[in-house]
Amino acid sequence: MDQRTPHQVSSEVGRLRTVLLHRPGAELSRLTPRNNADLLFDGLPWVARAQEEHDGFAGALRERGVEVLYLTDLLVEALEVPEARQGVVSSMVAPTVVGPQLASVLRAWLLDLPSDELAGVIAAGLTHEELPQHGAEGVVARLAGPGEFVVRPLPNLLFTRDSSVWVDRHVAVTSPSMHARQRERAVTGAIYTHHPRFVGTPLLYGGSKEEAWFEGGDVLVMAPGVVAVGTGQRTTPAGVEAFALRAFAAGIAHTVLAVPIAQERATMHLDTICTMVDRDAVVMFPAVADTLSAYTVTPAGDDQLEVSKPEPFLIAAATAMGIDQLRTIDTGLDPVTAEREQWDDGNNTLALAPGLVVAYERNVVTNHALERAGIEVVRIAGSELGSGRGGPRCMSCPVSRDPLPG
Repeated sequence: MDQRTPHQVSSEVGRLRTVLLHRPGAELSRLTPRNNADLLFDGLPWVARAQEEHDGFAGALRERGVEVLYLTDLLVEALEVPEARQGVVSSMVAPTVVGPQLASVLRAWLLDLPSDELAGVIAAGLTHEELPQHGAEGVVARLAGPGEFVVRPLPNLLFTRDSSVWVDRHVAVTSPSMHARQRERAVTGAIYTHHPRFVGTPLLYGGSKEEAWFEGGDVLVMAPGVVAVGTGQRTTPAGVEAFALRAFAAGIAHTVLAVPIAQERATMHLDTICTMVDRDAVVMFPAVADTLSAYTVTPAGDDQLEVSKPEPFLIAAATAMGIDQLRTIDTGLDPVTAEREQWDDGNNTLALAPGLVVAYERNVVTNHALERAGIEVVRIAGSELGSGRGGPRCMSCPVSRDPLPG
């Protein structure tokens, strides 16, 4: 794609042209039985196999004409801009964590690194043992245990959907709720603000560290002007409200659906229970299909909002989209199968075009259900990639999709 062409995402299913991925690297090697839960992984992935699976995912996208951008490549180029480098390094060095004495030395050392080496530390983190000799160590360094991080790794960079989301020609640099992911905001922000490809892109969210919690996995661009946003473990109602006000002010949405979801690990984002697979169809966890509700949020003038009473999500979504009915495809034939495949990201599909999706091969029943409903499924391996609880949609941030034909 010519980079002068505006990036734009006005639906979940328009033909995918450009996507942002992060190939897993040394940061996954930092996971141990002692820290994997704090770093939001349910297990210790086999890194080489995870990379192999991810390469297969990227290859499947390229085979279907999708331009694949890698987060690390963009970050290395953005770090050549002094302002970007300063901002990312500042996010890595908190005097309240590493102590005032180490903070100044660490900041200077990081700022001096070549961009590719700095990008490596940003992702993989840094232990006290890996610090260069810097004279007087201070209390924090003296008391550090073996393998203790002075900069924590970011293994969840793999899930590029959560740290940014495009709506029309605007991008929201999101505000992660979990401590293990909050530094991702600076990484993604540096790319969208300073990389030559994205300079000048309007920022819809992410201008301040004080933003309400808001994550991309909760955002479904269901149709031009219609955005559903889950609110639960990762996105707060305040985040939905702030997003809605900005989307309406920018003229890129006329309806935001606020969708409460259970505040549980298995349902951390809206896209863990529902994703679009065609312009009028979703694949959905059957346990919530009849109970999921939505509050319809519309502009009321002068920075005010009108919020409806709750109604069934499928009805509210269809009304907002201007269609008679939203077709649903269940993720299992029985409750046990449905629960297993939901946990294994059976609902977390990435649409490449209307009726064409990427899904994990392990979700056999869900994939057959999709095909019976007329949806073509591109199967990819995900035994190791799934240890962080995320599927093809979680691992991808669409940057450009074709508009749906009228």
